[in-house]
This record gives sequence, C-alpha cells and structure tokens, in this order.
Amino acid sequence: MGVNLTAIRADLRTGSSEMDFKTVHSWLSGSYWSPGISLEDVKRAAENSSLVIGAFIDDKQVGYLRVVSDKTTFGWICDVFVEETHRGHGIAKQLVKRAIEDAEHPNLRRWVLATRDAHTIYMACGFHPLKAHKRWLVMGSNPSV
Repeated sequence: MGVNLTAIRADLRTGSSEMDFKTVHSWLSGSYWSPGISLEDVKRAAENSSLVIGAFIDDKQVGYLRVVSDKTTFGWICDVFVEETHRGHGIAKQLVKRAIEDAEHPNLRRWVLATRDAHTIYMACGFHPLKAHKRWLVMGSNPSV
C-alpha cells in the first residue's frame, strides 16, 4: 500500500510555457484517447486551448489537464493525466477544481469531459453522467474513444 499524498497539495501552474511537454507527450502518446500523438500536436493543442494546467511536486510535472472553451458558455476538460506513481492521491481532483474555478471561465453553463475509467474521480468533483446522452453525436477517426 502506497503513501497517501492527498494531504500534499501539488503546485498547480498554468500556461504552455510552464509545461514539460516531453513528459506530457510521453503520457498522452501512450494513452487510450490519443495513442501515438506527436509532440508537435500536443504542443499545438495546448497553445490553442483556453487553459492548460500542470501539477508539480518538487518541480517535477506529475499531472496535466487542458480546457477547450469559448470562456462564456461551454468548457471541455480533456487530456487529464496523472503520472501513475501519483494516482489515487487527489491530484486529478486538484486539477479539475482549478480548471472549474479559473477566473477566465466564470459561470459556464456547461462543463463536459469524457472518461473510460475515472468516473468516480469526476463525480466527486460534481460531474454526472449525461441524462440525454443520445442527443450527443461524435465524429472522428476513432469514435469509440
């Protein structure tokens, strides 16, 4: 059983210039939702997002999240990743809370995210399954993701 790091708050930093993109790329390129994504695409996605947040412990990046939003009505939380050795200790919740409370995203009508395996984490942050999920459609090369 690992040490519980929940009481240790990660240092949350925003902005692309704060991110360790080599580390973020290694995480995302091995994830189920963006396997094989290039470093250039990871950087471009971050630069064109309304918010990127990194979680750091002892100046080492251990987590990442980005938001795609119009900053007025809608926000999509995506690319949430916590380094495996730091999972289960509240870092994802810290990232999500920081995103939702961001001053540039005040009072959005709707926040969304998608997950295959972390429902309980996001439900603890106030998310719930879509009640009208049949209204939502997807288009892309891998709609099962």
